[in-house]
Amino acid sequence: MKRLRVFFYVQHLLGIGHLARASRIAAALVDDGFDVTVVTGGAPIAGFPGPGVISVTLPPVTSGDEGFSGLVDLQDKAIDDDFKKWRSETLLQAFRDCRPDIVIVEAFPFGRRQMRFELLPLIEAIDAASPRPLLATSVRDILQERVKPGRTEETVDLLNRHFDLVMVHGDPAFATIDKTFPMAGAIRAEVTYTGLVAAPRSPAASELYDVVVSVGGGAAGKSLVRSTVAAARNATNGWKWCLLTGPNLPKDEFDAIVRDASPDLAIFRFREDFASLLTGARVSVSQAGYNTVCDVLRAGCRSLLVPFAAGGETEQTVRALMLEELGLATVLTENDLTPEGLVRAIEQTLAGPTPSAHRLDLEGARHSAQILRERYRTWSLKMGSGFGKQHAQTDDGS
Repeated sequence: MKRLRVFFYVQHLLGIGHLARASRIAAALVDDGFDVTVVTGGAPIAGFPGPGVISVTLPPVTSGDEGFSGLVDLQDKAIDDDFKKWRSETLLQAFRDCRPDIVIVEAFPFGRRQMRFELLPLIEAIDAASPRPLLATSVRDILQERVKPGRTEETVDLLNRHFDLVMVHGDPAFATIDKTFPMAGAIRAEVTYTGLVAAPRSPAASELYDVVVSVGGGAAGKSLVRSTVAAARNATNGWKWCLLTGPNLPKDEFDAIVRDASPDLAIFRFREDFASLLTGARVSVSQAGYNTVCDVLRAGCRSLLVPFAAGGETEQTVRALMLEELGLATVLTENDLTPEGLVRAIEQTLAGPTPSAHRLDLEGARHSAQILRERYRTWSLKMGSGFGKQHAQTDDGS
């Protein structure tokens, strides 16, 4: 019996949340005995997608601004049709080389519409393949609100014509997909909940800080960074601060922040032990991205959330307010984010009760591997491909 091959596409544009979540799932797949190829299309980030996988890097693109208005290369030049063709051909060749049993597309068609130029040809190649691989989409539990007419209908049409499985990375006790996707009932593909994809439990913190401020990838949290630097400089309460700016903050801006920082503020681009730091923090201050929230829930520390809301983004605000309603966080809006407002919100969070105990499922990575293995078995039998016969090949395909 050969090991099942998984082809996993992920595109990060501003932060690194999509890439981090996909990397956790890929690692769980490897641990479960899958052969995994991860295809990434954003700016390279050290440490991702992680060991144990075959990594394919497409010519990288990022978002031109916080509103996701266009795609640019790493030199901020708008990509053209030749660039798109280059990426698409590279992606298709990687698919042919992998010969996967399962294809996972992260976010699409719920998101990443900008990448249709390469994802639609990939889906056509999947449909034409013999044997055809199972096609799954990997999506977070809370989706961005769609305001343009027809977008939701287009998503459902693509799902129903091409996809076999919708993996929602959430706990239905917290949020179900219909909360932010109004046509969820029209999806004919199987919809399954994996649990939240959190990192494993961390050891106790080796350093203790009163306030740990994190900005995810760093491309969309400059106002939180600036407010933190000013708040720490003017604070008179003796707090020990730690600021993680994210790896995407430009070097000149990072250097300027370090020069302006007070002695009570330790500044890092990235800490591999971030989740561990949270276990020793009196309060975590962050945006409300999926991965950071998972880290905070795992650590059980007090949490102040400043949800990213630029460019009409709604996902983080919805998540933050739901957590506040459960007693698991305090919310400060971007409109109220000033150095003084930040200190007041931290004081309010510290004065409040300790976070409520929760039973949210944080084992989404491990469950994703289990779900894919079981669904592939039943799907292949349903498709009449003869699971046992098809997989009685050797690893070289003979």
